[in-house]
Amino acid sequence: MRHFHRRIYLVWFIAQFFLIFVVCCRDTLALLAKGYTISPAPLNRWWAKAETLMATLSGGHLRIGNPVRQAVSAYTQAAGIKFGYGFFAPNVPDSYKLVFELHYANGRVEYELPRVSTSAAGLPVATLIDSIGHIEYGPLRELTVKMLAYAVWREHPDAEMIRAVLGFVTLPSPEDFKRGVSESYQFLYAYDFRFDSADQSNPR
Repeated sequence: MRHFHRRIYLVWFIAQFFLIFVVCCRDTLALLAKGYTISPAPLNRWWAKAETLMATLSGGHLRIGNPVRQAVSAYTQAAGIKFGYGFFAPNVPDSYKLVFELHYANGRVEYELPRVSTSAAGLPVATLIDSIGHIEYGPLRELTVKMLAYAVWREHPDAEMIRAVLGFVTLPSPEDFKRGVSESYQFLYAYDFRFDSADQSNPR
């Protein structure tokens, strides 16, 4: 029985660090393929091929309903592997940006960004927004954004509607930056939320 347990632990150990290795390589190779580093541009296509291989090893090219992909995704999420091991630890998130438009009855519109109570909480929030940008399942992505929008609404309960806009800030490559090219903003998703002021503990 002791030898059996040792084999189980060994299999788990190998699987754990294999997934960490694959996720780390996949995220780093994705950065290299997009030209976000000083790596020579002609190598980008080779980095892209290597990133595709790592995504295949992690089940990323299987259909969403595939049980193997769901099992791997659930484990990497629960173990904290899926986000946080790319390029540097704990994380250098992608440039996803979430902005809230607060619409009032008198036609006034205000803009808010996700707030944090301390500077130490900034990194987890940035990682969360990065995670939202990677969510492929639309209803789950909308629900996650809705929870953040609800937190903003609790600070502004007189707002009639909150529009959450998620976008991606594309940073220029080192070569483009030297030529004076600035970042560009790419719109991804927008969601409109209305909350019931009669019950602040239960958003609709």
